[in-house]
Order: sequence, then structure tokens, then C-alpha cells
Amino acid sequence: MNVNKYEKNAQEYGIDAFSQILSLLKLDASVYFNAKVCGNWRINEHTLGATCFHMVTMDRCVLDVPEHFKGVLSCGDLVIFPRELAHSMVPEKKMEGAPQFLDYRMAQAMEGTGLLCGEMRFRHRGSRYILDALPAVFVIRHDASNDWLRSLLEMIVAESLKVGPASKVLLDKLSELLFTYALRQYLADNPGEAGMLAIYGHPRLARAINAVHQHPELEWTLESMAGEAALSRTSFAETFKAVSGWTPGQYLTWWRMQLAWSLLSEGERIAEVADRVGYKSESAFSRVFQKMFATSAGKVRRGGAK
Repeated sequence: MNVNKYEKNAQEYGIDAFSQILSLLKLDASVYFNAKVCGNWRINEHTLGATCFHMVTMDRCVLDVPEHFKGVLSCGDLVIFPRELAHSMVPEKKMEGAPQFLDYRMAQAMEGTGLLCGEMRFRHRGSRYILDALPAVFVIRHDASNDWLRSLLEMIVAESLKVGPASKVLLDKLSELLFTYALRQYLADNPGEAGMLAIYGHPRLARAINAVHQHPELEWTLESMAGEAALSRTSFAETFKAVSGWTPGQYLTWWRMQLAWSLLSEGERIAEVADRVGYKSESAFSRVFQKMFATSAGKVRRGGAK
């Protein structure tokens, strides 16, 4: 990614802070299951700890996540696991016969449940902060308020039924959209919930965060950030802490380091990166970077850190 070009575009088009974070995290989706399941079937977890999703594309089933969720999933419902837990899915009603996992085209006349399952991978260390801010599992229902879910469901089902050239790639890309929309929907549905993600949906705090993201090189102070939010220093600091659990200074350092990781991984010199993220001293920058990621800036620049 050309970070210079991205920052210029972000400023020109007013890209919000959350969009910048998701772009830097470099999300990749990979569908590992897409079929109609028939008979007396049962599906268990894929990989414990993985970031993944399940979407019901036809009919209904029962999801059981011990100690977290048990209920019926209808067609179009989407389940997100920031870090996959032990769980199972079974038919809503008792089915006869051996389990069958069939191509949609072969099973159109058969009774069963359509499932699309995918794994999400982030190529940036900062992803853990996003995942930590989410619940252990959450379900987004397919209803009139989620137009995006209906549209993506229609495209996924259509692609699954025809299976043309590049189908796997298209389903992977649609899955990336599913996950990104799901994160945004979660923010919209839980505006009062504390946690790092909450600041992106807060009307005042988001203004300050957007300004910091677009100009990380500036000498930001509590007063200047509060000014962007049109709040007093005290009110801004207290609100920021109450909403996110972080201080404004902690967030400022965090964002600068996430951007620095991306710049270094693109091969930029450490001194230049330090200056671009607001550090006049290369040694001071390197100390903060080492503390944040438990690896050196030089190692990331050389491609030796993952």
C-alpha cells in the first residue's frame, strides 16, 4: 500500500478514522465452507481462536455457544466470532438420513440448511485491539434495518448457485464486505457500550480522532484534541476515558505506532517514519515502538517481524 498516497486521499476526501484503521489492518477473508447440509447433520467449530463468521444462506438451524448463546438462526442471519469458541450448529428440526454436504445446484430440491463459513486474517499486529473490543460472539439478524445484509445474501446465494469463473475469489471478497459491514453495524447497535470501538461512533470524540488520524505528525496536546471535539480539556479527557477506557494520550500513541508499523513494513527509513508520526527523536520513537510491539522498528522494516 502506498501510505503517502493513502494519507493524501484520506485528507482530501475526509476518510474517517475507522476506515483508516481497517485499511491498515489489511483484512483477508477466506471461505472454508459453502454448501447445503442435509440429513441428520452437525457442524462443530473450525479453529479455536480464529476470527471467523457463519452465515445462514438457506432455511434455519440452531447455534449453541456454551455460556454465550443458544438460539435459532434464520436465513440471512450472520454470526461473528472475533476469536472462535467451542460451538455447534444442528438442524432446527429432527432430520433423517446420514449427513450430506452438497453443492447448492445439486440440492435445490432437497430439504436442508445453506451455510457459508469463512475465516478472517489481519496482517497487522493492531488487529488485537479491535478484536478485544468486541464481545465473544455476536449475531446480526437479517431484518428490514439491515439492507446491506439482504443485498450481500442475494449476491452470495446467486454466486453459489451458478459457480462461474473466479467464484472463490468473489465469495472471499463478499465475505470481507460482510465482516466490515458487521463491525459497522455493531458500532451502530451498541452506541452506549464502553470500549475502544465506541469512540468512532461518538459524535464529539470522533471529530478529534479523525483529526489526529489525518495529521499524526502534529504536536497534539490534550487542549488541541479537546478543541477539535469542541469540549473543554476536562470534559474531553473524562468523556474519552469513560467511553473508551483509554486516555487521549494512550490512543494518540497507539495510532501513531499502528501507522508506523505500516510505514516501516513498506520499507521507509526509521528516521522518516518517526518524523511522520510526530516524533522528533528517532531514539524516543524506537523505544515507544519496541514497548508497543515487543519487536524493534528495524526488524519490522527488514521484514523480519510478523
